[in-house]
Amino acid sequence: MAEPQVRRLRREAAEYYQEHRVPQRMEEALNSLFPRRPADLYGELANYFSKLAKAPVICKLVGRKVLDGLGQPALEVEIHCTVKNYEKRICSTVMSPHSQIPENASPDTAEAGEKERNDSVNTAVEWVNESLNPILRDLEPSEQCKVDEMLGEYFTKKEEETKEIQKLQEAEGEAIPAFTLCSLPATPVPGKKKGANTGRKVSVAERTIPPAEPVESVLCGSVAIGGASLAVAKAGATVSHTPLYLYIALLKCNQDPPKEMALPLPMVTLLSCERSSPAKLKLVKEVMLIPPVQLSLKQGIERILDIQKEVMTLLDYPGKASNAQPADGKKGKAQNTGKKASSQASRISHLGCLIAGWDHLEQPLLLIQTACNNLGLDLGTDIHLALNCAAHELMDYVKGKYEILTGTFKSPDEIVDVYEELVNKFPSLIALIDPLRKEDRQQWNKICYALGSKCYLIAEDAATHISKLKIDQNINLPMCSGVVLKYINQTKVSDLIELAGLLDGQRHITILASPDGESSDDSLVDLAVGLGARFIKLGGLSRGERVTKYNRLLAIEEELAKNRTLR
Repeated sequence: MAEPQVRRLRREAAEYYQEHRVPQRMEEALNSLFPRRPADLYGELANYFSKLAKAPVICKLVGRKVLDGLGQPALEVEIHCTVKNYEKRICSTVMSPHSQIPENASPDTAEAGEKERNDSVNTAVEWVNESLNPILRDLEPSEQCKVDEMLGEYFTKKEEETKEIQKLQEAEGEAIPAFTLCSLPATPVPGKKKGANTGRKVSVAERTIPPAEPVESVLCGSVAIGGASLAVAKAGATVSHTPLYLYIALLKCNQDPPKEMALPLPMVTLLSCERSSPAKLKLVKEVMLIPPVQLSLKQGIERILDIQKEVMTLLDYPGKASNAQPADGKKGKAQNTGKKASSQASRISHLGCLIAGWDHLEQPLLLIQTACNNLGLDLGTDIHLALNCAAHELMDYVKGKYEILTGTFKSPDEIVDVYEELVNKFPSLIALIDPLRKEDRQQWNKICYALGSKCYLIAEDAATHISKLKIDQNINLPMCSGVVLKYINQTKVSDLIELAGLLDGQRHITILASPDGESSDDSLVDLAVGLGARFIKLGGLSRGERVTKYNRLLAIEEELAKNRTLR
């Protein structure tokens, strides 16, 4: 190399390094490190200069089809970033498409639902790899609001395209193909059953129930929006070396670090109640246990496991399963009711809990009463009860009544009386989820006035879709104590944060719940802690995809306690 060329390169190199203040930075690093004389000098130098590196930027999104805990198709979104000039895989998240297909759906309905789910995941993979990948490229993963804004714009565009296609096809008299719009099974509308006696007089009360609201259609592929938003949030937490729960809390509080953080109380599903023959009880879908606030999470989980073991023992001897009857809430005063469970718990539900069928409303509660008595626990003090009623699945639109037991029907007003009697008899019952359809707003008012001071009245299916709540900037709910939120479909992290703030402002409690399809992704737990949710509903203490989330909750408790930030 010629001497003039060498001098020119040296001059350019000096100017380049001087422009980036490399000599000054090097001197500062050496001066700060020498007094400490670290054992790993070059490691310490690397740490020093890494703080001066450019912030990582998203360079690639990868979408792929995977399986959830039930073997159903789900979406995985993987985030790759450019970190210190190299591409690096940062994290991934797995989301299942949300489905509202009832458990007792016909084979044809179930088959159609599986096809829609499969189409939705395939479309979501295409969205991530072909559309969202270039849209989010070169953005910093810490720019959550900007990312969510761009995701929202893309979703709106796809929604408008779908509506245009729908209009054209309606004009041409054609049906919308399943891959374009995934419509969930519609709720039965009021009408006559086949073979019903047309000569029978129907009372006015049976005819005047509010009709079921139409089920909101879900845009096929929309799970890509929620999956990408959550994956970017996880990437932002990872590159900033911050736990995801704290990262979410900082987003919610505009980067103002919380001095203390509280854990949500777990609603642990103990029993899944069969609603099919030979079992007669239909009013209760899940029986859940809630540990008292004075226990640590670890102690609460251990107590629930003890109760679960005792319940399993009692269910092996059906004669003992219903030998308890509340006697002023005191231990050791169980009486024999002479009733037995109609089926034994020989299976584990997809919810990770025991499956059992019952003939009467009080039987599962009496079973837990007996288990607590046997363990020396006071139900209502040492452990609390909650019921998921899922009342929207029980309405007979011909009769205009809820079928609470096989062949036993109650009007919306009558079912409020049933709940009032049950809560008065079992004061340990502190939460009812979906005790009524969302359309029965008058009865929601009635039940809140009757029981609002005694237990939480929670809307899950009765709550409006998250995206609709956010658009309205108001909580479009029947009168209730709180709302179950699920991170599904096109919901974005920013939506969830904004909605949690709206709920807090209106003094509603927030419950974060697992979606119907489950994976081993435990991000939901961090979301619940970061948002400050009062409760978290994860299912039972069995099945790996459920237990993984409880283990994450325990790990967060340990970390907060260690940092002395656990409220």
